Amino acid sequence: MFKNRLVTIMLIIIIALTLIGVVTLVLINQFAGGSSPDGEPTIDEIIEQSWETEEITTNLDGNEFIRARFRIHVDSTDAREELEQRDFQVNNVIIRELADKSPQELTSGEGIDELESQVRLRLNELLDEGSVIRVYTTERMIQ
Repeated sequence: MFKNRLVTIMLIIIIALTLIGVVTLVLINQFAGGSSPDGEPTIDEIIEQSWETEEITTNLDGNEFIRARFRIHVDSTDAREELEQRDFQVNNVIIRELADKSPQELTSGEGIDELESQVRLRLNELLDEGSVIRVYTTERMIQ
């Protein structure tokens, strides 16, 4: 095939090393990923990569007010640390989103899902490091 036997041997060694590297990467990603088998993060990962707001009390669109608390799940610990530093901006985003909601919108599951989605999108605009995966409403009381 090749005229020089040394070139053939070197080519075989390079191909073998490349295959070993690819197999090693696949095995590391498969077994040492730390996530559950279906790709969803474990509860420990969610807790480690999330930050909980203080209790927020603000007026809604109308005469009622809401008292709520949120847990924000991000994709890295760097993003969580950035959220902690930007806590005043996070609270501002949440208060502004709540100010546009009526009590009727926030009593349904769909309304809560929409609020969480809007807060997630607005927070992603703020973050320099990482992104928000999900916003959870952990407490909610409307009066």
